[in-house]
Amino acid sequence: MISVKPKKGNLLVAEPSIIGDLSFNRSVVLLADHNNEGSVGFILNKPLRYTIHDLIPEINANFKIYNGGPVEQDNLYFIHNIPELIPDSIEISSGIYWGGDFEYTKNLINQGKIKRNNIRFFLGYTGWESHQLEDELEENSWIVSKNSYQNKIIGKSATHFWKEKIMEQGGDYLIWSNAPENPILN
Repeated sequence: MISVKPKKGNLLVAEPSIIGDLSFNRSVVLLADHNNEGSVGFILNKPLRYTIHDLIPEINANFKIYNGGPVEQDNLYFIHNIPELIPDSIEISSGIYWGGDFEYTKNLINQGKIKRNNIRFFLGYTGWESHQLEDELEENSWIVSKNSYQNKIIGKSATHFWKEKIMEQGGDYLIWSNAPENPILN
């Protein structure tokens, strides 16, 4: 049974039972959109080995790139908390915005007007077709959590993010917070 209904701006925390799925094992996903047609999100805690400069050499910054999810991993996406600087942004919730004018964004980064805690880049995204997310919630694949960090989530460290969110659940989840990523290797 789903205790909290998903909506834009919520976090989806992977249940500990998701093992062996490289994209979603121990993932925390920001739900960027959710409606009757489907859902879109970005995995917040899976940094890749690339920086924005590695992918777009004309950007003089070393902001990390994150694995946003398994869909369209050849496309770059971004979320930010500075809509006053980036035109054409779409509000997710709580002062978090998705996308905007990329050329303008590149220039602002190069001018030093956008800092690491203002923007996060992703290769790919996480997507669900109509009612697919609800089905996964019924199967207990995800925990829906409110985003208590609001727009500061963009600067949140990815290192122990899943563990923190699992510990917030309390009860039996506390055991899982210290379990190895792959319990078979224990």
